[in-house]
Amino acid sequence: MSGDAVAGPDGGLRCPWALSTEDYLDYHDAEWGRPVRGDDALFERLSLEAFQSGLSWITILRRRETFRAAFSGFRIAEVARFTDADRERLLADPGIIRNRAKVDATLANAKVLADWPAGELDELIWSYAPDPAGRPAPRALADVPAVTPGSTALAKELKKRSIRFVGPTTAYALMQACGLVDDHLADCVARGGPEGAHSPR
Repeated sequence: MSGDAVAGPDGGLRCPWALSTEDYLDYHDAEWGRPVRGDDALFERLSLEAFQSGLSWITILRRRETFRAAFSGFRIAEVARFTDADRERLLADPGIIRNRAKVDATLANAKVLADWPAGELDELIWSYAPDPAGRPAPRALADVPAVTPGSTALAKELKKRSIRFVGPTTAYALMQACGLVDDHLADCVARGGPEGAHSPR
């Protein structure tokens, strides 16, 4: 496969990765690359991207509702109050990824973020959104980077502020997923957000 946009089941051109499963197709069309705002929503994405590290995103996507149930909807204030008993519950939950380091990082990050003023996580992450005018639309998957200077700087700032398990690659995946950058291919029907995408199927 060249990596160029390919026709989906409705004939519309899409990023090739979106066509491997129905779950990916729905996620690609409805969510990926759309702006995500709000501290709790960004904490969820930050946490899930960290859990995805070393795994396929489909593994996380198919467990997302279980993750949400296990982590109280990723509401920062609630996760920050989790106890050792909650930690053990999470490590025994087969519906999530039972990686001790990732669970511990998520709980520690919630405690850190609970002390931040409302809106600060949102403001910090979005301050690293690059100027779209300086980013030509990728024509093929080979044109989409895995790391950028911006994601490296974001990861460095988060680490400096005691946020764990977010390196430059994870930070860039977060930027893509949350709409800080639009890495839909140039010919993809979802490029440009809701106005460029097909209606939900």
